[in-house]
Amino acid sequence: MNLLETLLNTQDGAMVRQMAGKFHLDEGQAKSAMDALVPALGRGIGRNASGAEGLESLVGALTRGQHSRYLDDPAALAGPEAVDEGNGILGHIFGSKDVSRQVAAQAAERSGVDSGVLKQMLPLLASAAMGALAKNGFGGDAGGAGTKALSDAQGGGIGDLLTGFLDADKDGSAVDDLLGMASRFLR
Repeated sequence: MNLLETLLNTQDGAMVRQMAGKFHLDEGQAKSAMDALVPALGRGIGRNASGAEGLESLVGALTRGQHSRYLDDPAALAGPEAVDEGNGILGHIFGSKDVSRQVAAQAAERSGVDSGVLKQMLPLLASAAMGALAKNGFGGDAGGAGTKALSDAQGGGIGDLLTGFLDADKDGSAVDDLLGMASRFLR
């Protein structure tokens, strides 16, 4: 299951319902917005984790945080800490607010949801994405798996897991997904 599927299927669609309610969308619009935003988040996380320093930072963030609470209880995304955490995550994976704005603008074109709504949704989905990674054994929420995964990174480990999880088009490689994202931002 990839990142988008994990978030869409959380608690039998509770994440979709939470996003719909918070942003005054119907569930179809919320799902469309998530479908447009989450792959960019996954590619950003994958790109950030492609180097040893980024991977170590990702595992550290997953180990220190309690990110899985957003999957256990999507209503937790209504709290201000979810926005604060999400903005911090976006800063790490995209590097600037300009990139986040570009992601929201492109997602608006794809989803038909207003880019202003998507800019507000993006940090919450970033927090939820980290929760999905934590729940899937990439961090401390999984009983120390993050430390083992980091030590296994050179021989597969988290690298293989991240590829499967972040591979938006399910072709077995996250590289083309990352390159596609980079090409859109370099235009």
